[in-house]
Amino acid sequence: MSESPQTIRVIDSHTAGESTRVVVDGLPEFTGMLATAIEWRDFLQSKHDWLRTAVVSEPRGHEAMVGAVLVEPTQPDCLAGVVFFNNVGYLHGCLHGTIGVAVTLAHLGRLSEGDNKIETPTGIVTVRPPVEGWVTVQNVRSFRYAAAVPVEVEGWGTVHGDVAWGGNWFFLIDAGGTVAVDFANLDQLTDFTCAVREALEANGITGEDDGEIDHIEIFGPPANDDADSKNFVLCPGREYDRSPCGTGTSAKLACLHADGKLQPGQTWRQAGILDTVFECTLEKTPEGGILPTIKGRAFVTGISELIVHPDDPFRHGIHHAR
Repeated sequence: MSESPQTIRVIDSHTAGESTRVVVDGLPEFTGMLATAIEWRDFLQSKHDWLRTAVVSEPRGHEAMVGAVLVEPTQPDCLAGVVFFNNVGYLHGCLHGTIGVAVTLAHLGRLSEGDNKIETPTGIVTVRPPVEGWVTVQNVRSFRYAAAVPVEVEGWGTVHGDVAWGGNWFFLIDAGGTVAVDFANLDQLTDFTCAVREALEANGITGEDDGEIDHIEIFGPPANDDADSKNFVLCPGREYDRSPCGTGTSAKLACLHADGKLQPGQTWRQAGILDTVFECTLEKTPEGGILPTIKGRAFVTGISELIVHPDDPFRHGIHHAR
């Protein structure tokens, strides 16, 4: 007798155009003590990576989809824990995804008024319930690690960028005379940022403690007066962020503050490649760097059960080694 099909219950949403798929039921059992978000991430990566590929890869998902799993928190003041992943692996943090998790929890009736704390592999983030779809998130400490770092990029010459942490490691580039940050230039923007990432890796340029710089952000002037800047963000797996990228915007705020261009009490409006906007503020931290607060809009788009049939050759997704 063949095995019965397995079901995974998910709730889909999008944040400023970028999708999030949250697994709310169907996780493998974690035996032993209560696990932190980091331990859950390592457990899934080492023993149950099929869940990631089944959830976000074709034929059920797509290359730009970000997945999340809700787990029990280990801190008594936290509502939930969460682990984020995408088409090629696991993410340190994800703020558009956190906003997606927030509207998912609200849909499930699990958010309370005021601050709700969520454990992530990068630390604790705080969310407030959505108001007309707008969710406010206070991120983990963000900071600039190095300014105006030169790297020789094949076909583009010397490119300068800042290395900053916003929950992931970023290389932030002023578009200047490279590629205009416009939706019409998606192919060029992708080729350029991929070339930059390859050059960073080839030259051993990393974040703190040899942290891999796996996100590249290029920014230019906004399309209209609704924003102060417009960005294109290359994520791991050669896909671009449809939203203004919450961790990338956090890294951007850290650089602006380090340059004396943004202070507590001031608002920064960051547009993404679709001209959707995150509204942002910051606080200083005693150890240096900032605590960013990002406000973005998200909507639940669907609830479904994914069926993992044992006879399906693509039951664990169509995925490719990269």
